[in-house]
Amino acid sequence: MSEEPDLVPTPKDASTVILVRDGDPGLELFLLRRVGGMAFAGGMTVFPGGGVDLSDADASLEWAGPPVEWWAERFGVDPSRAKALVCAAVRETFEECGVLLAGETHDTVVADTSQYRADRERLEKRELTFGEFLTRENLVIRADLLRPWANWITPIGEKRRYDTRFFVAVVPEGQQADGETSEAAAVSWHTPEAAIAQWRRGESILLPPTWTQLETLSRFSETASVLAAEPEIEPILPLLHTVDGTLRVDFPGMDGYYEAGPHPWAGPSRA
Repeated sequence: MSEEPDLVPTPKDASTVILVRDGDPGLELFLLRRVGGMAFAGGMTVFPGGGVDLSDADASLEWAGPPVEWWAERFGVDPSRAKALVCAAVRETFEECGVLLAGETHDTVVADTSQYRADRERLEKRELTFGEFLTRENLVIRADLLRPWANWITPIGEKRRYDTRFFVAVVPEGQQADGETSEAAAVSWHTPEAAIAQWRRGESILLPPTWTQLETLSRFSETASVLAAEPEIEPILPLLHTVDGTLRVDFPGMDGYYEAGPHPWAGPSRA
């Protein structure tokens, strides 16, 4: 898996959002299983997210919540990059599951996103930029509904590499997360424990970043405690190597990943 330094792909910025809600069994997370055969993470169970688009850095977008400089400090990037990451998080969440973290004012949020179904499809097809959509509908990005959570970088050795910032957000009241996207084969809400148990039974494939977030969030009992958390965000760059002819990835806390289930990591990573 070794490559010459000048042949190692530069990671592309990406944003992933862990949607949470308070359910009868406790804290629940929204997960989607990507369509098999996709170029990246096909068939894997993941959180909504994707790569940052150039249009996500649109400086004209109206913003509610912590200033861009605060996000830049938390993620260790410059303000322009921080704004693009947050905008990508809001855009990807809307595209992939119909949850829109935006409102008509700085203290309101859209209650029903079904009216934007056609725009959502155009966004996914890149026929419309997120900035154009928000401006036309007079919507404000509610960055205050997001919290920074983690930073994972795809290992060296992968052809597709991402520098992914993870966020957490509570699904706004009245909105429903769905699977009406071309990228999802199935969607579901699970407690972290239930999602890990499903993986243990071989019913899903969890890559290291997803598994790690599930393990971390299993320590929380409600959304309020998740939003109140202030995790230290250090970039995690897993290491790919071969053990007895089997490809393995090393990352912080990996012992539980390899000991807990009979289905260790195999195939392209999603960091």
